[in-house]
Amino acid sequence: METLNRQHRFTQRLTQRLLQRLRRLSCRAAAWPLVLGLLAWPAVAPVAAEPLEFAVKATYLTKFAFYVDWPGAAGPSPTITLCIVGDDPFGSLIDDAVAAHQGAGRTLVLRRLKTLARDAGCQIVYLGAEARAAAAAAADSLRGSPVLVVSDARHPGSPGIIHFVIQDNRVRFTIDDDAAAQNGLSISAKLLTLALSVKPRGGR
Repeated sequence: METLNRQHRFTQRLTQRLLQRLRRLSCRAAAWPLVLGLLAWPAVAPVAAEPLEFAVKATYLTKFAFYVDWPGAAGPSPTITLCIVGDDPFGSLIDDAVAAHQGAGRTLVLRRLKTLARDAGCQIVYLGAEARAAAAAAADSLRGSPVLVVSDARHPGSPGIIHFVIQDNRVRFTIDDDAAAQNGLSISAKLLTLALSVKPRGGR
């Protein structure tokens, strides 16, 4: 029990240091390679790794807002609404990440929703890995809408445009730019170059 408590305290300190460093970097485009280097966690034990994994994912979710352009009414607005749908695996980590990225050209608003409707007013939607069928249904309901759907790709064919994956003890992501085009979204070339893989527009 004491070992688990030490690991928990270690993870809390490490997560806090990560968020503080990312807050200092803010949303500068030039900082993305450094941010990518920071977004990793030591594989000390599952109990310690998981909280830091979600701290990293929370940071990515907030940074995505600054590298995507939304069409029509969704685009010019300085406010981007990030919706966590279903079970929330982040807790206060996502609140801290949102707070760290305010005042950088776009205002982030966080909402937690049990279910998702097409007219919910979300620009970014996160779908967790647990409720696979519900996540697929939610993604289908948003098809063609100007919404960036982000999901955990723990199952083949996971829905969404950006999919989180774990590689070499790092949180990385893949991008379906063809799906983004279908939703009328334009993803920055800087973000595309950081993805592990990109499905190009037009299905090429």
